[in-house]
Amino acid sequence: MHDPQDNLYAYLTSLQQSALSALKRLPLKNRAAQGTLMALRAVCAAGLAYSIGRALHTEQAFWAAITAIAVTQHDYADTLAQSRDQFIGAIAGGAVGLATAAFGPENLAAYLVAVSVVIIGCWCLSVSTAARLGAITTTIVLLVPFNGPVWDVALFRVAQVAIGMACAVPVSWLFSYVEQRWLHA
Repeated sequence: MHDPQDNLYAYLTSLQQSALSALKRLPLKNRAAQGTLMALRAVCAAGLAYSIGRALHTEQAFWAAITAIAVTQHDYADTLAQSRDQFIGAIAGGAVGLATAAFGPENLAAYLVAVSVVIIGCWCLSVSTAARLGAITTTIVLLVPFNGPVWDVALFRVAQVAIGMACAVPVSWLFSYVEQRWLHA
C-alpha cells in the first residue's frame, strides 16, 4: 500500500526538477536576474534575522541568519514548507538533544543514538522532511561548545530558528508580491 504523501512528494519532486530544468535553459541574462532576486531575498531575510537576534541579545544571532538563508526559496509556498520543516526539526532535535545531554558531554555513542532517534521519530510521525534538520539541531545541542545549562542551547536554537523563519517568510511573501505585480504585469 502506497502512502499518498509519497505520491505527492514524488509529484512535487518531479515538478521541481522540471522547473529547474526550464530555468537552466534560460539565457544567462535571465538566470542572472533570477539569481539576483534570490540573493536579494536571502540577504534581506538574513540581515533582518541577524539584526533582530542582535537586538534581542542572543549570544549566537548568526543561527537566525543561517536559518533565514536556509529556508528562503524562490517560491513563497516553498519558503513556508521549508520553514515548517525547519521549525519541526528544531523542536524535535532540541528535545532529543536535551534528553540525551543527561548522558554527559561528548558521549559519542549517546550522540549517535540521539541522531538516529530524531531521524526515525520524524519519519514515524510523517514529517520525514524535518528529519535531517532535527539531526542537525541535535548535533548543535550536543556538540557545539556552549557556556551555561544545556537547556539554554536547545531553547536558544529553537528561538533563533523561529526568528529566522519569522524574517524569511514575510520577506519571501513581499518579494513574491512585488514580482507578481511589477515583473509579471
